[in-house]
Amino acid sequence: MRKKAFTLVELLIVVIILGILAAVVIPQFSDASTEARDSSLATNLATIRGQIELYRLQHNGTYPAFTTFANQMTQKTNAGGTVGTGAGYDFGPYMQRIPNNPFSNTNNVVNSGTEASTTAWHYTETTGAFKAFDSAAHSAL
Repeated sequence: MRKKAFTLVELLIVVIILGILAAVVIPQFSDASTEARDSSLATNLATIRGQIELYRLQHNGTYPAFTTFANQMTQKTNAGGTVGTGAGYDFGPYMQRIPNNPFSNTNNVVNSGTEASTTAWHYTETTGAFKAFDSAAHSAL
């Protein structure tokens, strides 16, 4: 009586087919992670820009100061933009913290007018422009 088993050729064919399928599927997963980071970046930018505009509306057309940007966005302020607590500090906080840029994994905010960093959020105090400069692909977002 002969035993039923797979031959070496049959096993090699199965392994080759699985290898071809893996080669086709794996690049699609890496594209999905890039698309997820793009989506996260766009969401973060929309949120931050919206909160900067809310700050401007509540502070008589003045954007947050670059030097105190993180504090003004994450703590309570008065009408003049001074950070504090108690009576008169009725505005904010606008966000819990500055989110990380999903491509550079940093939440540093640098001054667009003077710094040439390519791994941070860039903020321009005079216009309220907030951008992600992590690479050439995202510098225009």
